[in-house]
Amino acid sequence: MNILVYGAGVFGSYLAHELVRGGNNVTILARGRRADELQKNGNVIRHYFQLRTTVDKVNVIRELKPEDVYDLIFVVMKYPDFQAVLPVLAENHSRHVVIMGNNANPFEMQDYLHANSPVEKKVAFAFQTIAGWRETGRVICLHGPTGQMIIGGLGENLSWHSIIDQAFVKTKYKLTYYINMDEWLKSHFVMILPLNLIAASYDGNLRKAAKDKKLLNHVIDAIDEGHQVLEKLGYTVTPASQAQLVRNKRKMFYILLRIMLATPVGRIILSDKAVSANEMSALYQAFIILKKNANIPTHHWDKLENYSSPQ
Repeated sequence: MNILVYGAGVFGSYLAHELVRGGNNVTILARGRRADELQKNGNVIRHYFQLRTTVDKVNVIRELKPEDVYDLIFVVMKYPDFQAVLPVLAENHSRHVVIMGNNANPFEMQDYLHANSPVEKKVAFAFQTIAGWRETGRVICLHGPTGQMIIGGLGENLSWHSIIDQAFVKTKYKLTYYINMDEWLKSHFVMILPLNLIAASYDGNLRKAAKDKKLLNHVIDAIDEGHQVLEKLGYTVTPASQAQLVRNKRKMFYILLRIMLATPVGRIILSDKAVSANEMSALYQAFIILKKNANIPTHHWDKLENYSSPQ
């Protein structure tokens, strides 16, 4: 298949790697120094757990023109950056688009593409369960033996999912389809926002944060309050196991949280190196709107926002 990966950060680079290895003709849209790196050295990825480095040759473009038609476009970037690329995507004549990453407003994005495109656009939303960071000339990527992607539409089955499946048929990727990705995406960011407030409480020292029982309980309670906000607004927490872990298996969740903060890999995932403060801020602003609309108290969120480590 002829596929464009729009975005050359950690997630886009890893996705392009898997799609190339799956036999697809892959183009990456990148700009500036990252485009120069890809053209000169290829897509260089250091696979953290696997202790190996791969290099894939990819086509590189710096802009998407309306007449550049692809079988499938994956838009892979941070949430605050999506708005800037929507007009370019709308003008392009490709018909199948997957928007990947944290997202607080998928309906608005889908509506914009439908209203402003000269061709009928089929739009899906997705999220990859990987982590990592960029270094000069390469990407460091943390992932398991099989890539994991959550993907789906907004309240309906994807009638065109066979096109997506075809892109991954020869890859080491597991696709999990959800009917309502809006609920999944909202459930995801109300969980990760409290987790990413932990580092601020200890100036980035997550090893010390792991020993603060009061802080970790605030985090768990804040996640549950986030779930309550969604439920008050009529959303179903998705997957259901997420709410069950917080409410019915709290002790297990607490232990898992301590382990994550105490291990090198867990600390990397929640560190400034792997987390975009700009993206977290944008998602938090979206959550403030949800809290206001739900009109229910969120005491633990308030305490967590102003929490300072006991010295």
